[in-house]
Amino acid sequence: MSVSNTSYLATREGKLTLFFLCMVGFLDFVDASIVNVALPSIRSDLGFSVQNLQWVLSGYLLTYGGFMLLGGRAADLVGRRRILVAGIVVFALSSAAAGVAHSAGALIAARLVQGTGAAMMVPATLSILTTTFTDDADRYKALGAWGAVAGLSSAFGVFLGGVLTETESWRWVFWVNLPVSALLLVATFRVVSGERPTQRTKEFDLLGALLVTSSMLLLIYALVNAPSAGWGTARTIGELVGAGALMLAFLANERRHANPLVPLSIFRIPGLAAADTTQVIAMAGFYSMFFFITLYMQNVLGFSQIQAGAAYIPVTLGVAVAAGIASNLFSRVGTRPVIATGALIAAGAVYWLSRIPVHGSYLGDLLPALMVTAFGLGFVFVGVNTAANAGVPPEQAGLAAALINTSTWLGGALGLAIFSVIATTQTDDLVSQHAPLPDALTSGFQHALVACSIFLAGAAVIALRATNTRGEPSTSPSIDAVPVVDNA
Repeated sequence: MSVSNTSYLATREGKLTLFFLCMVGFLDFVDASIVNVALPSIRSDLGFSVQNLQWVLSGYLLTYGGFMLLGGRAADLVGRRRILVAGIVVFALSSAAAGVAHSAGALIAARLVQGTGAAMMVPATLSILTTTFTDDADRYKALGAWGAVAGLSSAFGVFLGGVLTETESWRWVFWVNLPVSALLLVATFRVVSGERPTQRTKEFDLLGALLVTSSMLLLIYALVNAPSAGWGTARTIGELVGAGALMLAFLANERRHANPLVPLSIFRIPGLAAADTTQVIAMAGFYSMFFFITLYMQNVLGFSQIQAGAAYIPVTLGVAVAAGIASNLFSRVGTRPVIATGALIAAGAVYWLSRIPVHGSYLGDLLPALMVTAFGLGFVFVGVNTAANAGVPPEQAGLAAALINTSTWLGGALGLAIFSVIATTQTDDLVSQHAPLPDALTSGFQHALVACSIFLAGAAVIALRATNTRGEPSTSPSIDAVPVVDNA
C-alpha cells in the first residue's frame, strides 16, 4: 500500500473490508461452540453414545487445528482469495451435510470436513487483514475488532445454539451457516483482490505439509481422547510420542528444504513464539471455563437450552467493550500490560466462579464473575492477536495467522483434556461415596475451574515476557531479528 496520510480504515471501503473479514472469522469461531447446548438433542435424535458424543465438538476442533498451518501457508503461496473461496465452499457444503445427517457417523464426518474448511478460511482472512491495514493505528484497531470477534464468538455461539435448538431444531445450528456462507462468498469477490501464485509453489514442501499436519492431527486426537482412554494408557502415550516424533521429523525437514512450509526464521521475529504460547495457555482456561459453566447451568441449575444460551448475552457485550478499550490502549502502553492485566483479571474471575454453590443463582453466583471474566477475555484476545501479528512480513502473514489460530484451538483441546479429567475424577469419587449427583457435579466443576484460573495466571506470567511497551514483540539479545518490511 502506498504511503498516505489518510487512514484506509477511515474510508467506507476500509470499514466494509474490516466488517467482511470479521464476519468470516466470526462464522468459523462460532461453530466451535454453537453446538454445545444442542448436544442433548443431537444425542437423543441420532443415538449417540456418551463417549462418541464428544466428537461432535472434537471432530471440528481436530481438523480445524490440524490443518491450520497448511491452510495458512497455502494462503501465502497459492493466493489468499483462492484459499478463502475454497474454504467457504467446503465449509458451506459440510454444514449442509451436517444438517441433514441421520446417523452419528455422518454427523461426525461432516464436522471433520467443516473444520477443514475453517482451517482454510481463518488464516487466509487474518492475513488479508494484516496486509490490508498496514498503518499502525489502523492495524491496532483492525486487530482489536478481530480479537473482539474471536472473544465474543464463544459466548454468542452458545446463545445462538440454544435459541435455534429450542425454537427450531438442532439441525439449524448447521443450516444457519448456509445463507451466511453464500453472502460471504459473493462479498469475497467484491472486497478481496485476486493474487498470482508465487513461484515458490513450484517447489511446494509436500513432505513438510504431510508431517506437520499428521503431527497436529495426532496430537489433538490424543488430547481430546485422553480423558476417556486414560492418560497413562499405552494408547495415549503412544499417540503423544508419535505426534512428537512426527514434529521432530517435520523440523528436520524444514531445516533442509529450500522452500519450507514453515520457515523457521519466522520464530526469530521477536516475541512471536511467546505470544503463541500465551494463547495456548490462556485459551485452555477460557474455552474450558465456558464448557464447565454451561454444564453447571444445565445439569445443576436446570437451565433450558435457551436459558443457558441467553445467560451469555451480557458476556458478549462485555467482551466487545473490553476489546474496544484494549485496542485504544496499545499505542499508549503496548500489548504487554494489556495482556497481562487481562489474564490476571480473568484468573481472579474464574477463581470466583470456582466458588459456585449447588443451589446457586445466575444473578448472584454467575453473572458478576462472568462479566469480570469477559473484561479479561477481551483484553487477552485482542492483545495476543496484535502481538502475534506485529512485525510479520506480508509474505508470511498467512503463516503467522495460522500459528496464532493453531495456538487457540490447541489450547482449547489441551484444556478440555486436562480439566475434564480433574472434574470427572472428583465427581466420580463423590458419587462412589453416595453423594447426591448435583453435589458431585458441582464439586467436579469447582476443581476444574480452579485449575482454569491457575492456567490463566500462568498466561499472565508468560505475557510479561512476550511483548514490550510499544505493542511490538520484544527483542532478545540472543536472537537476531529477521528483516521486517516497512509498510508505513
